[in-house]
Amino acid sequence: EYRTTEKYIADTDAFSRNGYIVLRSDYRGHGNSEGIAAGGYGSNDYTIDVMNAVASIKKYKDANPDKIGMWGHSMGGHITLRNMVVRDDIKAGVIWAGVVASYPDLINNWRRGSSVTPSIPSGARRWRQALTEQYGTAETNPTFWNSISSNSYLEDISGPVQIHHGTADTSVPVEFSTKLDEQLAAAGQEKELYIYEGDDHNLANNLGVALDRSVAFFDTHVK
Repeated sequence: EYRTTEKYIADTDAFSRNGYIVLRSDYRGHGNSEGIAAGGYGSNDYTIDVMNAVASIKKYKDANPDKIGMWGHSMGGHITLRNMVVRDDIKAGVIWAGVVASYPDLINNWRRGSSVTPSIPSGARRWRQALTEQYGTAETNPTFWNSISSNSYLEDISGPVQIHHGTADTSVPVEFSTKLDEQLAAAGQEKELYIYEGDDHNLANNLGVALDRSVAFFDTHVK
């Protein structure tokens, strides 16, 4: 149901007002985009969409192809991390309440509430079942599950990462972010972590502070 013209207005404005060209990706099958919405976790489709978006912005005459940053919220955080470990042109990444755990953790330690039914094909919502049937469980086939986890490749990450998460987030566990912070430190990578006590999945109580920190991080590592 995501539409680029209706969501994240304050977030994109914060970057635009500070001199950044902002491109908001519209995943296939969402909004007015063609294709099938396959979901962000059982398919590489959305990651590829964002990789193509990065390639496209490089062709825009006013854009500097050597100064690209990526900001991602929730599933966008998952996609940001994936892009940063497979390409070297993302100079910095900012992740808010990101689904940034390894696939074994996503399989065993993450279940979202069922109050909202996503408007995507049921197969995309059953990605755990589909992948497990094909490749076995994380316990029986750890090689496969680790091989598709961005967390296995943090030594290759393309730039510093700033992480934000609220402790009252009921959509994505805050532990996903704290564990990623520890993993980045173990990999010797530059990172920052901000935890917001009592805040929700959208950091509604600290929106201005989180945006200021995000823009400042881009100013340091991108601009």
